[in-house]
Amino acid sequence: MSNKKTRERHLAKQAAKRKAVRQRHARQRWTAIVVAAVVVIFAGYMVWSAFLKGEPTTKAASGGGSKTACSTAVPAAAGQKKKTYSHPPANVLKPGKVYKATFETSCGTFVIQFDRKLAPNTVNSMVFLAQQHFYDGLTFHRTVKDFVIQGGDPKGDGTGGPGYQTVDPPPKSATYPVGTIAMAKAQSEPPGTAGSQFFVVTSASANAALAPQGQGPQYAITGHVISGMEVVQKIEAQPRTGGQPDGAPAQKIYIIRMTISSS
Repeated sequence: MSNKKTRERHLAKQAAKRKAVRQRHARQRWTAIVVAAVVVIFAGYMVWSAFLKGEPTTKAASGGGSKTACSTAVPAAAGQKKKTYSHPPANVLKPGKVYKATFETSCGTFVIQFDRKLAPNTVNSMVFLAQQHFYDGLTFHRTVKDFVIQGGDPKGDGTGGPGYQTVDPPPKSATYPVGTIAMAKAQSEPPGTAGSQFFVVTSASANAALAPQGQGPQYAITGHVISGMEVVQKIEAQPRTGGQPDGAPAQKIYIIRMTISSS
């Protein structure tokens, strides 16, 4: 009888121990669940808080910085004196070829496709100058809010050029939609006059000024942007000196290089 009671007490102790272990494991599982829930809730709160404040999350921040800033690096070709020419170049365009120009800039890269039918002399001039590295290291010396970005001046003040001019009067029906590449000229010069300075249209409202009613289109059209229009818009969006809507960018924006391809 004594042995029976001893066994019963032993079995009872063993059962109590197993029960205690199960309870301890259950508490550990619940603790882990609660901790995990708190972490998830806290992480969700931080992400939502960052969203409300307009701050990037850790993942977004690792993607390469601001979407609006442009590089401050100065290209090797910047400041180099450009060769000028006494007359327009001989033809460098091959029959049947479609020509494109890739602009690598401080703000990114955009690509244009030339329209040699609209402005054969001017397109030939731009291709020639690009092949001579004329545009490398020049700046976008003027940007106008909701209008254009302008570059291609070796003097950087709106007065420079390659030493010659071409003339390709635009068709009377021509328009200047967003992404159009056209050539800058003085108001006193005939329609279609061009040197090396070009502009890219950034707003649909620009057409009224570029093709005034009663006068018609004034600027030689050389092509249009086929890739990277967001880079053009980014250049236009950069702050200008004195905060003006029309003027030089407060931070110099370079054409690092302009390269020509054909197909």
